[in-house]
Amino acid sequence: MELSLKGKNAIVCASSQGLGKAAAVDLAKEGVNLVICSRDQDKINAVKKEIEETTEVDVLGLETDLSSEDDIKRLFKESKKEFQSIDILINNNGGPPPSTFEQLDDEDWQKAFNATMMSSIRLSRLVLPDMKKKKWGRIINISSVSVKTPVNGLFLSNSLRMGVLGWAKALSDEVAPFGITVNTVCPGTTKTERIEEILTAQSKSTGKDKKELEEAIAKNIPLQRIGEATDLSALITFLASEKANYMTGLAVQVDGGSARTFY
Repeated sequence: MELSLKGKNAIVCASSQGLGKAAAVDLAKEGVNLVICSRDQDKINAVKKEIEETTEVDVLGLETDLSSEDDIKRLFKESKKEFQSIDILINNNGGPPPSTFEQLDDEDWQKAFNATMMSSIRLSRLVLPDMKKKKWGRIINISSVSVKTPVNGLFLSNSLRMGVLGWAKALSDEVAPFGITVNTVCPGTTKTERIEEILTAQSKSTGKDKKELEEAIAKNIPLQRIGEATDLSALITFLASEKANYMTGLAVQVDGGSARTFY
């Protein structure tokens, strides 16, 4: 399928590993030039090298704290300097830590709001003027299936990711006349470094084998397996393409059927 993405420019946030990295790699395979970022310069340099060795696209790798407004402004400034304009923005950041409601204080809520919601808002605000001039753009938010089915113990994620979803839907209405789409992808349990860390910790605390724990999780998923990062990145690449030009304001789960909703 011809996705008409070659020569486009994208910012992919939090792309040194996991879902962000998978999205960056898939876009690069379609000929998209990339700005990738992470709080760890060494990790992002390694991803930059990996992509450049396997594709022909240009890659700019920047150390960026997405909780910092100054860092976000610098990221955008360097992106413009390198590529003149950004056609595709993939908003992504690590999920807020798990907790019960009573464990959270005001500082926890503010910190999570800044990282989860304001990073998407700030970057989108910066890329939109050029997208409007071109009459073309894609903003895609990586969220969580928790916006479809709240997850026990993830109060911050359950609450703030719903805020991102509401903002994205409202934004999609405003920018649609300019040929800009805004969509949100909602992964379920997916094999990433974070999941591996959780399984390792659970294995140590319970004495159970990691494979046994993974199989127990998979039993609760209709497709009987934990997702791969490429399951989500395939959807992201499609939504970024010309083929998805009539799709906007959506929140699409990629969860093996685990969300128990019709919408």
